[in-house]
Parts: sequence; C-alpha cells; structure tokens
Amino acid sequence: MAMKKTDLEKNKALKLTHSMKQTRSERFGKGVTETPLDRREQRKLDQAQGLVAFACKLNSELVDTLKARAATHPGGMTGLLDELLRRGLATGEADTEA
Repeated sequence: MAMKKTDLEKNKALKLTHSMKQTRSERFGKGVTETPLDRREQRKLDQAQGLVAFACKLNSELVDTLKARAATHPGGMTGLLDELLRRGLATGEADTEA
C-alpha cells in the first residue's frame, strides 16, 4: 500500500532528527571521540596484521577466568589468548624435543 505524501515527509523528518541526535560536533563540547570501526574496516585491519578468526568451544569456568584476566591485559582477550597459546606451544615443543 502506498504511503501518503505527509507520511513520507514525516518519516524523512524522523530520520533527520535521529541522525542529528547521533552526530557530535567539536563546536558543542568535547569534540568527536574516536568512532568505533565498523566490521568491514576492522576485518581489513585484522587481515593487515595477519589475524584470522578462530572459534572453539570452551568450558564456562575457563571462559570466566579468561575474561577476568583479559580485563587487565593490555591486549584484551586477543592479546591474552595469543600470549597464552604461544607460551603453551613453546613449552609443548620443549617437552617433545626432550
């Protein structure tokens, strides 16, 4: 069913109002904070760093422990897992060589 011209104009006004509420200007305060990257931009940055998504299932207690440690780790969850896996693999290689 086609919309009336007044309904179309009302929808455009609502969209405009919403977009104005979402934007921040340096003129009206502290300035624009760094906007989070969208998924596509984040994926490009990850690929440039050689990162690949890797999913696995873990015990919930282990996940809770990882989340607690990741909160204080400078690299976040990714940095923590990278560090732990590298350390574990290094000790595993030393065990197999002996």
